[in-house]
Amino acid sequence: MMNESIVEKKIVGFEPIHIFECGQCFRWNREDDGSYTGVAHGKALNVKREGESIIFKNAEKADFNNIWDKYFDLKRDYSIIEKKLSQLDDTMKRAVVYGHGIRILNQDPWETLISFIISANNGIGRIKGIVEALSENYGDDLGVFMGKRRYSFPTAQRLAKLKPEDVRACGAGYRDKYIINAASLVSEDGGWLEILHKKGTPEARKKLMELKGIGPKVADCILLFSIGKMDAFPVDVWVKRTMEYFYLPQKSTPAEINRFADEYFGETKGFAQQYLFYYARANNIGK
Repeated sequence: MMNESIVEKKIVGFEPIHIFECGQCFRWNREDDGSYTGVAHGKALNVKREGESIIFKNAEKADFNNIWDKYFDLKRDYSIIEKKLSQLDDTMKRAVVYGHGIRILNQDPWETLISFIISANNGIGRIKGIVEALSENYGDDLGVFMGKRRYSFPTAQRLAKLKPEDVRACGAGYRDKYIINAASLVSEDGGWLEILHKKGTPEARKKLMELKGIGPKVADCILLFSIGKMDAFPVDVWVKRTMEYFYLPQKSTPAEINRFADEYFGETKGFAQQYLFYYARANNIGK
């Protein structure tokens, strides 16, 4: 059994359901009591809102300061971002009200890279299943927490040694070779992902797209959710429909949508994408 230490914090603008259900992460699942349990950075955690407080279960104070504070982007004042977006137009105002308390997570770049390779042409439930199967089969055993055995996400070195059929057995399908290819590259060059932090967003996107299985949308998800590129604006089917429904002509290209987003949302571009995506998918906008 894990040490189930508790850290309790009063955090303005932190709604677990909106953080974990907005499509940015795949290892967090809702418990019967409304809390969420997940694994990130090799640690298992349970997160629950109780009144004005957020309860972090299985979190030592040192881990909270060294891992979870950054992971949940707690140093950023989201009330300022929500105010700026809400003042743009009624659509953004509704999206912000609906998704109040979203925070963009600082996820592990390696895990995010593989998770979003898996995400291509895939539903969230299936993505979660594949990521979990890879972790259970090839990650480290973290022990039992919240009634379930937990596993870390496997390292690049571990996945690089697998055969395509091993990865396919976890449900990855045709993405097996993409996963092994990415694992081989990252395991051979430990600084490959770190370089992305130092590059501008266009250059970082281009470098990610050198990998098989990564197109513009997947690259932008990786940049936004793990590399800290808050000017990335992933355009999936929901975002495309929403942007065409509210802002742009039908059949606008992802490049045209990105140019508009850059001019219209400015420095809040990446945040705007999350509020819009979450709002649109939940309300079937443009469908």
